[in-house]
Amino acid sequence: MNRQGFALRQFIPDDLPQVIEINRTCLPENYNSMFFLDIYRNFPEAFVVAEVNGKVVGYIMCRLEHGFSETRRFSLVKKGHIVSVAVLPEYRRTGMGKALVAEALKAISKHEGEECFLEVRVTNDFAINLYKRLGFSITRKVSHYYFDGADAYVMSIKIPRDGGSPD
Repeated sequence: MNRQGFALRQFIPDDLPQVIEINRTCLPENYNSMFFLDIYRNFPEAFVVAEVNGKVVGYIMCRLEHGFSETRRFSLVKKGHIVSVAVLPEYRRTGMGKALVAEALKAISKHEGEECFLEVRVTNDFAINLYKRLGFSITRKVSHYYFDGADAYVMSIKIPRDGGSPD
């Protein structure tokens, strides 16, 4: 356990029911079990769960992609994509979300990712502010990104070359 009372560890398939429940509780976009397992198989190091007393209460899952940079015009890069991150409401504001993102950025760095990006609802001020504190910046807005028609910001960060996470 760390000083905030939670521990981080790599996701294992036995965690899937708890992760799906967290996803359904916290986010309007829900994924089927095969989607979670596909993300895990392709980049297990960046699928991390947070536990309190042996109970999974948060998670982050990412994938590695090759594509145009979010931070440098017309550059092709290897980048991490934070697909989903969620923490049960009663465990928020404990540093857990920040720790999950930092752990994912370390995994992306180890796989030579040059940057990382994510999408966030333009109305989710708490998450936007958290990502900004971690060093992410808004790079563009995508209209009607979510299934319900809501807009998203794409936020991105350059991964430090020294292998550390920004903090």
